[in-house]
Parts: sequence; C-alpha cells; structure tokens
Amino acid sequence: MKKTVVIDVVALSSRVIGEYTPFLQQWITKGKKASIEPVLPAVTCSAQSVYLTGKWPSENGIVGNGWYFRDECEVKFWRQSNHLVQSEKIWDEAKKTNPDFTVANMFWWYNMYSNADYQVTPRPLYPADGRKLPDCHSHPMELRDRLQNELGQFPLFSFWGPNANISSTKWIAEASKKVDQWYNPTLTLIYLPHLDYNLQRCGIDFTKIGKDLQEIDEVCKDLITYYENQGTEVILLSEYGITSVHNPIHINRILREKGYIIVKDELGLETLDAGTCKAFAVADHQLAHIYVKDKKDIPTVKKLLEQTPGIELVLDEAGKKQYHLDHERAGELVAVADKDSWFTYYFWLNDSKAPDYARCVDIHRKPGYDPVEMFADPKIRFLKAKVGMKILKKMLGFRYLMDIIPLEASLVKGSHGAIPADRLDHPVFIIQNKDLIQQESLSPVSVKALILKSIFG
Repeated sequence: MKKTVVIDVVALSSRVIGEYTPFLQQWITKGKKASIEPVLPAVTCSAQSVYLTGKWPSENGIVGNGWYFRDECEVKFWRQSNHLVQSEKIWDEAKKTNPDFTVANMFWWYNMYSNADYQVTPRPLYPADGRKLPDCHSHPMELRDRLQNELGQFPLFSFWGPNANISSTKWIAEASKKVDQWYNPTLTLIYLPHLDYNLQRCGIDFTKIGKDLQEIDEVCKDLITYYENQGTEVILLSEYGITSVHNPIHINRILREKGYIIVKDELGLETLDAGTCKAFAVADHQLAHIYVKDKKDIPTVKKLLEQTPGIELVLDEAGKKQYHLDHERAGELVAVADKDSWFTYYFWLNDSKAPDYARCVDIHRKPGYDPVEMFADPKIRFLKAKVGMKILKKMLGFRYLMDIIPLEASLVKGSHGAIPADRLDHPVFIIQNKDLIQQESLSPVSVKALILKSIFG
C-alpha cells in the first residue's frame, strides 16, 4: 500500500492559482493538474460525498448541504452523521482490499459515526443556559482531548462567521500532522476551508483575496513538504470554484407573494412553517430545492420560477435525472441560478418581522444556507463594544443573543453551486504521479477510484 494524503483546498480553481500561490504554482509544474467536472450542486457535502463514494447524489443521497426531511417536516442543514450517506465509502472498499488499511478523516463532512479509524470534526457545546462553546468531536473519543491539549481549543469562531480566518485552517493542518505521527494512517483526508470565506465575501477580486491565497499557499507548502518528506503520495483537490455574483434571488419571497408560503407568528416575529407550506425553497448557494406539497401545483410553480430573472434552469423529474439529482430527498423541482446570481433563504417580507436567528450565526436553525453570516452589520455603531458586552454576559453565564449579522444579501460578492461555463472555475485535481491521470478533465465519480489507485496501484 502507498501511503496517501488527500488535501481538500476549498474553492481552489485554476483561476486563482498564480502569483499569490507561488508554492502551489511551482508544485503543479512538477506534476499533473486536471479539472474536475463539478457535481450539481457544486457544494461541500455533495461534492465530498461523490468523491468518497464514487456515486452521484441520486445514489448516495447527498443532494446538498441540507434538505427537507419529509418525515419530520423540517429543513436541516449541516447534519454530521455518516449514516446519511447511502453508498459505500472509499475506506470500506479499501479495507476489503487490505484489512491493514487505516484512514484518518480530518474535517471532511459527514465525519461522525462512520467506521473510519480516526475522525475529527467541529462539534460545539450547547449548555442548557443557551451558550455556544467551541469544541470538536473525535473517534476515538480521547483523540479530541489529546489534540486540544497539544494545540489549544479548536477555534470554532474562526471556522465560520464574521471572524472566519486562517486560524481554523492552521489548526486542522497541525492536527492532521499530529494524527499522522500518532497513528500513521494509510489514507488521510484533510479539509482546508480558508478560501471559502473572502472569496464569498469579495468574489474574484485579487486586490482583496490576494492575502488569503498567500495564507493558504503557506499552509499547503507546510503540509505537502511534511508528507512528501516521508514518501507519502499527495493529492490536492477542491470541491468547487467560486465565481463573482451580484444578484441575490429571494426565492421564498417570490413564492410567498403567490400564496405558497405559510409562516408562524412567534413572539411577533415570523418563522417558516415548512410542514404547512404549499411550496417553499431550500436555498443552497446557487441551487434551491423546491418542495411542492400538491403535485398539481408543480407546473404553475415551475412556470413562475422560469419567469424569474436570475434563474437559469428549473429541473423537473426529467431534468433532475439528467443531472443525477433524482433522489427522494431532492425537491419536486430544483432551481439553478445563472452565473451572476444566488439564492437567499429569506422568507419574510419586512425585516422587522425577521426571526431572531436571522441576525445571528445559526447554521442549524435557518431553513437554508446564509453566506451573510460572514459579515458583521456595518450599521451597528460601536460594534466592538457591543460584541464585548455580549461576550461578558456569556462569561458570566447569562443568556445573550449575538445578533450582529446584517440582512443585506447584496454584501455577498461570490458564490458557487451551479456549473460554471469556464473550466478555469472548475475544481482541480493535482498529483505528482503523472501516470495516475491522463485526461485534462475528470468526472467527479472517478475521484474515488483514482485515490484507490494511488494507494493500491
């Protein structure tokens, strides 16, 4: 077996590899780079699941970062149980080939409760007093404590939110090296999220994202040098490329204005009551699953969305099959935004009625993905003082609401999820072993087999 590490550099594309990534640019010239045809949706959970199973979302069931759980009548994002992935994973096949094979999953998604040998993933603590505390989950369980004793507490608040920065990516990289030293796994899967942040905040603007590219280049240099010094095969890949956008589509507001959305009044604020809605959208970057209760309404809803500026495709059953999204978890319809647009989850018509979680970082309560969580509201005066007071309440054990997120979708300048027309914006697959890949463009379902080929020849 050839020891192999797969480093997932989120949002890395040929378009952003260049003067700000000198190490990667040089490393690529010594090996082979191919683009990967994006999965639809080109989002983290779907892409990773296709890579690790070799199966499309129609088979593995991961139709997005979240979906409508029909049996519970609830929208749920960022679930963590590996049991949600309905196809065999790469480590299952590898263990059949050689029982001595071991794998470490360092922050790839659906990390919990699999049969991977070593697992580490973000997992905050939620005490009964309402606080949210940084932490992670691991298998074996004592690995969590060992890592945090060595490296400090996992920096959750730099992993996502207005303070998202390189700290969490560096922590994951250092933790990966520790796990390698302690357990020497055959395959290590490493997730480096750093580019996801400012590329969504700023779009492809090198005057603003150049520093982020330099930072991820340094982390990659450190990791690749570490692994190559011990003879490990390094595969560098990404899940999607981010492109610039300027047009947020409030798809649920469009449905609400036509009478399809039902909201519930909760203490004077509105929440989406998905179970009673005639139709609603689960927004996930540039893709939205539209769940329609009565099949008779599907043609009318489809026509409404097709007439909406910024929506490029509306997939029905035939369309979903064409894009490998024909799974029971998918919506009756699937909307795909054009290259300049993306979908918000907003369902309220008046910001004074927005639910309290709308102004917070709350990835599990929101019925859709919200990239605006990466911004602090520019309208808040004395922001640092306000945040400081809330943190003081937290330290004293009082309940608090970190309601500093704006409701301005126009702040977002980059997105992903649709399939970009230009291959420069596709995800990449890079390896030093030039014999492993012959094509210039790879199917995403071939990634699993290529990793296995690297390990077993």
